[in-house]
Amino acid sequence: MILETVCVGPMQVNCYILASSPDSKAIIIDPGEEKQKIERVLKKYNLKPEFIINTHGHIDHIGCDDKFGVKIYAHRQEVAILKSAGLNFSSFLSGISFSVKSDVQAVDDKETINFEGLELEVIHVPGHSPGAVALLLKKPKKNILFSGDSLFCQSIGRTDFAGASHELLVKSIKERLFVLPEDTVVYPGHGPATTIGEEKSSNPFLN
Repeated sequence: MILETVCVGPMQVNCYILASSPDSKAIIIDPGEEKQKIERVLKKYNLKPEFIINTHGHIDHIGCDDKFGVKIYAHRQEVAILKSAGLNFSSFLSGISFSVKSDVQAVDDKETINFEGLELEVIHVPGHSPGAVALLLKKPKKNILFSGDSLFCQSIGRTDFAGASHELLVKSIKERLFVLPEDTVVYPGHGPATTIGEEKSSNPFLN
C-alpha cells in the first residue's frame, strides 16, 4: 500500500495520497493547494487520481478540488459548504472567493468506500464543521485514521467561527474516535501524526 503525505499551502494542510500499489489509481484526501507538489507524488509512483475525498469543506482543504478532473466525495452536510465561497471561508482565509465547480457526491456516516482493495469507513465527527468526517482505513491495513481538522496531535480543531461548536466537537471525538483501538494511527489535517491512545491519555483539550 502507498500512503504519502504532501504538506500544501500557507496553512500547511496535510494532503494524503492513498493507493493499493504503484502503477495503479489513487485516492486524494484534502488537496488544499499546490497541485504540482501533489502531482510529483503521483508521478513518483505512476498513479492516476481516481477521486478526491474532502474531510470537510474549508478552503484550505479544497483549493485543488477542481484541478484533477475527478469526482469529489464529501459528507452530505458539507456539500453546500464546498459550493459556497461564503461558507467555505475562502474570502476570509485567502482573500479570493472560491467554490467547487466539480461534481460532489454526498456520503453519510458509516458509509464504506471500496476502491481497488482499499476500504475506508466514513465517520461523521461534527464540531469543527457540520459535516466534518474522519476516514478509517479498514483494508488492506487496519488502525489508520485520517482525522481531518477534528483531532490533532495534542490539540483539536478550531471552533471559533460560524457552524462550529466546541462542545459538539469534544463529544464527537470522545464518542466516535476514542472508541477506536488505542494503537490506531491518526493522520490529521495539520501537523504530525499521533495515536488514539496518546490523545486519550494526554490531549489537554480532551482531559
